[in-house]
Amino acid sequence: MSAIDLSGPSAARKIKDKVALVLVCVAFALALIPLVTVLWTVVKNGLKRFDVEFFTHSMNAIGGRDAGGGAYHAIIGTIEQVGLASVIAIPIGVLTAVYLVEYGGGGRLARVVTFFVDVMTGVPSIVAGLFIFAFWLKLLGFEYMGFAGSMSLSILMMPTVVRAAEEMLKLVPNDLREASFALGVPRWRTICFVVLPTAFTGIITGVMLAVARVMGETAPLLVTVFVTTAINNDPFKGPQMSLPLFIWDQAQLPQQVAIDRAWTGALTLILFIMLLNLAARLIARLRKPVSR
Repeated sequence: MSAIDLSGPSAARKIKDKVALVLVCVAFALALIPLVTVLWTVVKNGLKRFDVEFFTHSMNAIGGRDAGGGAYHAIIGTIEQVGLASVIAIPIGVLTAVYLVEYGGGGRLARVVTFFVDVMTGVPSIVAGLFIFAFWLKLLGFEYMGFAGSMSLSILMMPTVVRAAEEMLKLVPNDLREASFALGVPRWRTICFVVLPTAFTGIITGVMLAVARVMGETAPLLVTVFVTTAINNDPFKGPQMSLPLFIWDQAQLPQQVAIDRAWTGALTLILFIMLLNLAARLIARLRKPVSR
């Protein structure tokens, strides 16, 4: 009697593997269709005003029917507002994740914090804007300013940063922590010099996802920053434009020159997000721990 060969995969398993591979490839192609279509549409329409004037001039004293003008004031506003939001949200988010992973230990406070982080993840962006509007502008009496928009954006950033940093910290092997403790290193030094550097790459990726999410938000800025056509380099005084608001403001006008400016603003926003992601990947690669 000849022996039955059980070492190789059966024909049925090979067929299932091929079918699964085909389905995955088809799903990937279907997912690419809307992405490529959106990118192509934005690039095709945005190149019409992608010139030096667009990046060096504002819309001050330029009407909707007038040709020319640019988004310099909006670019400055976006950089400052997102930068301030990152300064607020990133430290708070990372420290919250450190507490949940390193100190919380599944306690009651850690569960409460996790619950509220989950709730904040699903909060609509306009709610964050209305909260800052009611508290900062109405209750405390401050005027419209870029910093108010930054605070509303930081509320949207925090849960994403917390979740990303928490998952990355959980992936750090406990052997590294135990080896550090065995050498007599305090917990805080272990976290600063062992745990965080090991999880640095993943944390940076999560931070970039949070930045990319808030950089295109319009609703919270409408009620906290307002709209202006002039250049305002001070985010702590007066209304300040941003790229999402610039796109919204120009897109609602019927003139084709305004529509062209809106498309170019959208293309500029996409390029900003792409450059930020490339910079984050470069930083993460340079700071990646070297295995010996």
